[in-house]
This record gives sequence, C-alpha cells and structure tokens, in this order.
Amino acid sequence: MRGGTLERNASCGLVLAPALQPPRFFCPSCRALQPPVPRADLFRLLGCERSFQVDVGLIQQRFRSLQRALHPDFFSQRPQAEQNFSKQHSSLANKAYRMLLSPLSCGLYLLELNGVELEKGTDPEADPEFLSEIIKH
Repeated sequence: MRGGTLERNASCGLVLAPALQPPRFFCPSCRALQPPVPRADLFRLLGCERSFQVDVGLIQQRFRSLQRALHPDFFSQRPQAEQNFSKQHSSLANKAYRMLLSPLSCGLYLLELNGVELEKGTDPEADPEFLSEIIKH
C-alpha cells in the first residue's frame, strides 16, 4: 500500500497488501524487489521502537542484514527497476543507520515524527543532553 491504496507488483502482477512489521522488501510471489515506501519510518526500517534511547546492537545488526539483502552489488543482473529500488533502499538504510545512532539527529527526527517543527535558524548543534530532556517531557 502506498498512500492508502493497494499496488500491483510490476514484475508478476500480484496485488500487494500493506506491509506490516517488518517492512516487506520482496514480492512474496516472484521475489522481485519492491520500491521503498514513501516517507519510510526509519525506526521501523531498522526494527526498533520510536525512542531516544535506541538499542545500538539491534540497529547495527539490522543494518548489516538489510545491506546483505538490498545492496546494489547484488542486483547488477536484475532488471533496471530493481537496480534502482536497491539503490534507494540501500541509501535509506544508510540514512536510518546514521540518523538513529546520532543522538542529535535521532532526537530531531523524533520531534519531526511528532509534528514539532524547528524554527528557522535553530542551532542544529544544540546540546544533545538538552535535547534529551526536551524529548523526555
């Protein structure tokens, strides 16, 4: 489901229902790599709870697992669409990994997910301990 509608897999025509936890990367029928979900939840992508206190070991394990399954090097002989999806998935996994392991980035992302917009000119180098206090309250 992308944007609230069912989608048909371009490779085999199977109608794909919405993916639950964890995200579905491959068609269950033909095993074709599917496009990334627009505005994917980076916590969900790496299999962790939305929290400022993340499980570093879990994030590292899930990231390595995703890269083993989705890295573009493994899709060089697949159709161009799957090659492109692989690049997008790999890039998204890299973004999630960097963001969730950085306390500041993680905190800012949590604020964004909760609808808090920072004012222009807000210092992106704010004290991580201060940010942690804001998120806890």
